[in-house]
Amino acid sequence: MKEKIRQRALELGFDDCRFTTAAAPTSAERFQNWVAGKQHGEMAWIERNASKRIDPQKVLPGARSIIMLAANYGTRVERRESRARDFTQRDDAHPSTLDPRPSTALIARYARFDDYHELLGGRLKQLTQFVNQLGGAEMHSLWYVDTGPLLERDFAQRAGIGFIGKHTNVISRRFGNWILLAEIVTTLELEPDMPEKNHCGNCTRCIDACPTAAITAPFQLDARLCISYLTIELKGPIPVELRPAIGHRIFGCDDCLAACPWNRFAREGQMMKKHARPDLAAPDLVELLQLDEAGFKSRFAGTPILRMKRRGLLRNVCVALGNTGDISALPALSQAAKDSEPLIAEHARWAIERISSPGKPL
Repeated sequence: MKEKIRQRALELGFDDCRFTTAAAPTSAERFQNWVAGKQHGEMAWIERNASKRIDPQKVLPGARSIIMLAANYGTRVERRESRARDFTQRDDAHPSTLDPRPSTALIARYARFDDYHELLGGRLKQLTQFVNQLGGAEMHSLWYVDTGPLLERDFAQRAGIGFIGKHTNVISRRFGNWILLAEIVTTLELEPDMPEKNHCGNCTRCIDACPTAAITAPFQLDARLCISYLTIELKGPIPVELRPAIGHRIFGCDDCLAACPWNRFAREGQMMKKHARPDLAAPDLVELLQLDEAGFKSRFAGTPILRMKRRGLLRNVCVALGNTGDISALPALSQAAKDSEPLIAEHARWAIERISSPGKPL
């Protein structure tokens, strides 16, 4: 039965499918301490569902197994870049910020595709139906794509998908750390796969690469400092002292992921590459700043970026333009400073001040 499920998952386009029990995650105590320390920032849903995250039985009563799925969004380009960094010994540099063109934005790699929630969700629904059919009428299952109250990285390691690296993301020895996770919690009892061991060794490249020192210690992340949190999850103003470190990033950050040496061995995934959005590889910052509501929705329809709304994206674009120091962006920023959305206007004024007075203390 287990192999039938795995084969069906691969047929649907997933790059890996493994199994573990529905026992409580081993990282439960660390997670509770992390939440108690408010390191989750303003992500209130994490604290609100904390009790479910450490007990799968509260997610699905009678759960016996968790089927972990992985979709690899790495490409041959990332593999070549990883090898080039090793060859030139530039591991101390920030991989995603090497030689950027002044006027272009940086978007996290996973967001340069159609929305993975939709791509994986449709296939997960089919796989869940298949699991329930195998188990019989009494079976119950729930599927999630980055939406369920589960410590999915813990289960991914326990199922053997990969191991949790020092940057707190899952690293696969087959796919590097360019992977998206999804899971099915089910009352069907399935034999668990062997867990993966940690293979970080003495490497600290991800820690050294973080622009804001958000990885406060191996396997510890303060989300309040993380650029992915600041540019996506944080809904209000970005702390002034952290804005310069954001550089050209307008949606997420790949620096700790790109620094990982396991990416040298990564294979190219089969599902995501068909849904790449080349237009998001290096969009023009000034052009983005001029988007109205309709233009924003049209430009980012069907991508994860749409979820952050125009106000969030243009807030980030203003910060990125301020960090370029490009005086040619001042007219567009001056117009943005008059935007009816206060969040955009405030960050535009900051960017104007930063470009106009580059030596002035923040």
